[in-house]
Amino acid sequence: MKKIIAPAFIAGLLIVFFIGQLVACFVYEVPNFIKILGAVIFLALIGVSIFVLIERIKEIRSGEEDDLGKY
Repeated sequence: MKKIIAPAFIAGLLIVFFIGQLVACFVYEVPNFIKILGAVIFLALIGVSIFVLIERIKEIRSGEEDDLGKY
């Protein structure tokens, strides 16, 4: 369980940062196209962060300690 804490913490920080950027897209006065584009980009980054976290947790639970075993 201790090995899952660091990836979860880093992913949590990234998600909080991306949510902050997402909110900033709508707070500042910019064209709607930029707002929509920014929202799509940051939502995609949040989704990728969650996907990578889930994959890393699966790797840790399967006993693979590092990613270097794949290469």
